[in-house]
Amino acid sequence: MDLEQLVARWGLLALLIGAGVEGETVVVLGGISVSRELLAPVPAVLAAATGSFIADQLFFAIGRRSRSAGIVVRAQRRAAFARILRTLERRPVAFIFAFRFLWGLRTISPIAIGTSAVPTRLFVMVNAAAALCWATLFVTLGAVFGEALGSAIGEFAPLEHSFAIGIAAILAIAATYWVVRRRRLRGRD
Repeated sequence: MDLEQLVARWGLLALLIGAGVEGETVVVLGGISVSRELLAPVPAVLAAATGSFIADQLFFAIGRRSRSAGIVVRAQRRAAFARILRTLERRPVAFIFAFRFLWGLRTISPIAIGTSAVPTRLFVMVNAAAALCWATLFVTLGAVFGEALGSAIGEFAPLEHSFAIGIAAILAIAATYWVVRRRRLRGRD
């Protein structure tokens, strides 16, 4: 099975999972797949939005129901947690809509919101709308970037090279995140 068949068969599922676990990088790669006509635009946006929505709902539920869980306790120790709650008190709908666009707040925000008095129904509705806007933006950026990349390098670079570069970028970002996180955690011990 070649790469195009793999993307056609598993691309939407990979996009759904990747949007929830990693975020923008995977969704931009999904947009590049759209520009290469390996994925259709609307299903790509819906898969990315669904993955993001599910991940945020999961973190919200953890904050709401498991306040003594390790992930919640560690989140509460971060300085950003208190800032999130203050901002949430002033502008709950705007913050719920915007947090996924703010670097570094993607995971901690739904946990903090879960510990707050924000009604679950409000979070679900705003989170769904925000996930759809976010997915549309990043799939579109990937599609535009994919078209521009295709125009810039022509047909000289096979599809496998583009995906290899994308996967390498994801791995580099994940490794950097892991190293920085480990250093921060060691500094707190």
